[in-house]
Amino acid sequence: MSRRSRIASKSIDWITLTVYFSLLVIGWLMLYAAVYDSNDPYAYFDFSSSIGKQTIWLLVAIATFIIVYAIEWEFWNSFAFPIYSIGIFLLILVLLVGSEIKGARSWFSLFGLSFQPAEIAKFATAIAVSSFLSSYKIDIRNRNTILISLGLIALPMLLILLQSDAGSALIFLSFFILFYRRGLSVLVYILGFSIAGIFICSLVFDPKVVTLLIAMTSLGIFIYNVGQTWRSGMVFLVISFVTILFYIRDLYLFGIGIILISILVYTYLLIQERMFRTVTLVLPSLALASILAFGSSFAFEKLLEPHQQDRINVWLRPEKSDPRGSMYNIIQSKRAIGSGGLKGKGFLQGDMTKLNYVPEQTTDFIFSTVGEEQGFIGSVGVIFLFTLLLSRIVIIAERAKNAFIQNYAYAVAGILFFHFFINIGMALGLMPVIGIPLPFLSKGGSALLGFTIMISVLLRMDMARFRA
Repeated sequence: MSRRSRIASKSIDWITLTVYFSLLVIGWLMLYAAVYDSNDPYAYFDFSSSIGKQTIWLLVAIATFIIVYAIEWEFWNSFAFPIYSIGIFLLILVLLVGSEIKGARSWFSLFGLSFQPAEIAKFATAIAVSSFLSSYKIDIRNRNTILISLGLIALPMLLILLQSDAGSALIFLSFFILFYRRGLSVLVYILGFSIAGIFICSLVFDPKVVTLLIAMTSLGIFIYNVGQTWRSGMVFLVISFVTILFYIRDLYLFGIGIILISILVYTYLLIQERMFRTVTLVLPSLALASILAFGSSFAFEKLLEPHQQDRINVWLRPEKSDPRGSMYNIIQSKRAIGSGGLKGKGFLQGDMTKLNYVPEQTTDFIFSTVGEEQGFIGSVGVIFLFTLLLSRIVIIAERAKNAFIQNYAYAVAGILFFHFFINIGMALGLMPVIGIPLPFLSKGGSALLGFTIMISVLLRMDMARFRA
């Protein structure tokens, strides 16, 4: 064996490679189980069938992995923006000449196969953002850097939203994991989670309750800054108790009035203490949060499409959803997973899978096949493999000696995590159903090819750590 061959054998991350191929095999087996017909057990040789087409994509993915792995990693850094431009071009082209499938114009159809450019756009955006952030003297805390980085992910997001594919567009928010690692202020994430939390809480609970809690939190911050004593704590508890009592007795205006008067009093005390920063941060936040709390219902009713409202209701307000309509997929998925018990019913033995009880079982709800046939043990095993894959990617990122490689590894980790977390959450009813495939398991050649390219490029990049 030559020295170069020995280095290549030593440098490849065999754990990551093994997990990748394990997920490929598991994915193909679960798809075969989901479409299995005892009258045609060798359907994978029929390339016009669903499993036959997936077999073709599997072979294409393996061939692509080998070809991409042979390319030096510097190529991706040098040509990051031309590749990004190609990705954007494909997203524009699909809007003009693409095929519409399930209400989304996001597919190219050719020779009986469909291809979704959004999956390749994720990879293209990953290398473009990674290349930009690794440029000389680039600092994510700089305003211009932030704006350019946001622009790089906003453009494909917008084009994908125009295709009516909100699920794929949502994945681009995963790049904020990379931004966090590069040093983006924690305040950005606190603001983002706060807005999301207020929106969700305002749909689940009465906006009046949410507004009261926001006002009470603001008052608590003011009281804490004025005097950190037990008396201050008692004052806050008394005001809060009286406010809640008024609300319970349907005297909301009196309750919110007490809170607002108290806030004005403590605003005056803070100004006297020259704590202007606290005042200028909390008061505008209180106003904006209150507007958001009452505006959430308006936005939900007026800005979202009916099918988008149904998805959120299924997630947050199932009592308002039709068990035979929008809730049906989730109910059947949970039943299939629960019916598997500890050890599962066995490969090709899933009753609900055979009888097609779970809609979209080969794509959005492939995890329900795992749960029914392989049970709790098999489901935990799949989750373990994804967790191991993500942890290995983070290890690759942290041991990288090049900023571009580290950035790219975190970008890939973010994309895979969002897909993994949201898809399994969908199958369990913990996340809204937004059409996110489970990497390497869900049917679909575009996603399989996109994830394969990401992993192959990453493993090739990891070899750079052995260079002098």
